[in-house]
Amino acid sequence: MILLTTLSCLAAVLLLVVVAVNLVRIAGVLEGIGGSPTSWLAKLRLGLRAIETETAQIAPQVTTLNSGLGAVDNGLRQVERDLAASVAALRGGQS
Repeated sequence: MILLTTLSCLAAVLLLVVVAVNLVRIAGVLEGIGGSPTSWLAKLRLGLRAIETETAQIAPQVTTLNSGLGAVDNGLRQVERDLAASVAALRGGQS
């Protein structure tokens, strides 16, 4: 019985040691990816922030552009109605 308990304790300790060693290795890899200001993750974050800053002015400009294009659409629809009326009037005069 004591032998089984001792073996179980040793197996548990061995499991914890293996888990701890692998956690340290994983932390080392993650540190290389994103733990320093010159890491790939930091560079990616800086680039994404630059893109966000550069494109921040697009939303207000698109809103202004959409309202202008709406006015152009309304004007062109009126031109279409006027041309249709002109064609109808010319056809009515030729009959």
